[in-house]
Amino acid sequence: MSQITDEDLKKLFSAYGQVTSAKVIADKYTGVSRGFGFVVVPQQAEADKAMRELEGKNVEGRTISVAEARQRTY
Repeated sequence: MSQITDEDLKKLFSAYGQVTSAKVIADKYTGVSRGFGFVVVPQQAEADKAMRELEGKNVEGRTISVAEARQRTY
C-alpha cells in the first residue's frame, strides 16, 4: 500500500475548493506517516463541504475520518 503524500492530500481536498496547505504528519524519527494530517481550507463553506463529502470515504485502501481540528487541552 502506498503512502499518501502532502500533495495527494492537497489534491483530494482541492476538489472542494481552495486549499492553502496540506500536511501529512510523520513520526519524527522514522518518517513513517502517523495516519493523520492537517488541511487548511480558508473558506468555511468549502471546508464544511469537504468534511461532509470525504468523511468515511475509502482513500488508497483506508477509510478516512475528516473533522475540524480542535485545540489541544492539557
